[in-house]
Amino acid sequence: MPATPRPAPRSAYVHVPFCKHRCGYCDFAIITGRDELIGPFLTAIEQELSWLGAPQPVDTLYFGGGTPSHLPAPQLAELCDAVLRWHPLADGHEWTVEVNPETLTADRVQTLAERGVTRLSLGSQSLNEGKLRTLDRQHAAADVAQGVDLARRAGLEVSLDLIFAVPGETLGLWQRDLASALALHPDHLSTYGLTWERGTRFARRRDRGELAPVAEELERQMYAAAIETLAAAGFEHYEVSNFARPGRRSRHNEVYWRGDEYFAVGPGAARYVGGVRETNHRSTTTYLKRVLAGSSPVAEREQLSAERRARERLVFGLRRLEGVERRTFAAATGFALDGLAGPSLQRFIAWGLLSDDGQRIQLTREGLYICDAMWPELL
Repeated sequence: MPATPRPAPRSAYVHVPFCKHRCGYCDFAIITGRDELIGPFLTAIEQELSWLGAPQPVDTLYFGGGTPSHLPAPQLAELCDAVLRWHPLADGHEWTVEVNPETLTADRVQTLAERGVTRLSLGSQSLNEGKLRTLDRQHAAADVAQGVDLARRAGLEVSLDLIFAVPGETLGLWQRDLASALALHPDHLSTYGLTWERGTRFARRRDRGELAPVAEELERQMYAAAIETLAAAGFEHYEVSNFARPGRRSRHNEVYWRGDEYFAVGPGAARYVGGVRETNHRSTTTYLKRVLAGSSPVAEREQLSAERRARERLVFGLRRLEGVERRTFAAATGFALDGLAGPSLQRFIAWGLLSDDGQRIQLTREGLYICDAMWPELL
C-alpha cells in the first residue's frame, strides 16, 4: 500500500541577513555594511521561492534576521510582495516581522501593516541604557517605547525580547528591566540568558578577562524572577523562554515546538519539508552567488528517520510548559514514549527534573533551569 503523502507545510520563514552593526554576542547569519547587496538579495529570494513550483498558502509567516527592518520601505515592500506571491496568507493568519527599535519608522510600519503583517517582534534586549551599551546595542530605551507606539498605532501586536545575565547586571537591575518592559504593555515577552557563542566578540573578550559572566546562581535567580514577575502580570509561561498574554502566543514558533514542518528561504535559513531538514549556506555572498547562478544554496541536508523525528518531537514538546502527552505522542509518531526514551525519562523524573502523572510528562521548575543539558541525552 503506497505511503500517504505528507500534507504541505503551512508555515514559512524568510531570513533577511542585513544589519547595520554586529552585536558582540551575535553569531547569527548576518552581513553588515553591504547594503549594495539588497537588490541582488531580493532577486535571489524571488528565485529561490520560484523553486517551490506553485504557490504554497501559509497560516504563519515569519521574517527574521538579521534586521528585516533595516531594508528601506520600498525594498521592504518588494520583499513582502515577492513572498506573498509564493506564500499567500490564509484567513486568520499570523505574520511576524523582527525589527530593531532604531530602524523602526512610520513608513516601514505602514508598509508592513498594509501587506498583512500582524505582529512585530522588537529586539529590545533591555530598557536600561547602561545594559544596552554593555550589550553593544545601537538603540536607546526611548527607541523601544517609540517602536511600540508605532506598532500600536498600526494595530499590530508587539513582542519584546529581553536578555538577562549580562556582565555587571544585578538581580535588582533585571527586575527593573522587567518592570520597564511591562510598562509598555507588550502582548508577548521572550527572555534569554546571555549566551557566549564561540567565535563571537563577547567570547573573545571573556577569554581575555575583559568580560565576566554572572554567577550561575544569580542567572538562575534572574530566570526565576522573570517567571514570577510575568506570571503575576498575567502572562502565560508557555515555553522555556517565552511568555504571552492569553491568546497571544507566537503561533509560528509553536510550529517548531510541535515538530511540524515549514518552508524557509534566505541565507542560513533552515527548512523542514517532507521529513528532510535542509540549511542554506550561512554566507550571504555565497548564497547570492549560488542562487543567482541557478544552483542550490543548501549547505546541509538530513533525511530524518522515523525515530529521529520522534526524538526531536519529544525534545521540542518538553520545551513547552504543557509537556508531552503519551497518547498524543504515540498517535503522532508511532512510538511509545517509554519505549523510545524510557530509561532517560525515568532518570530525569527521579532527579526531580521532570514530572509524570501517568498521562503527561512535563518539566518541573528545577528542570526548567537546566533543561538544555537534558536534551542531548533524549536526542
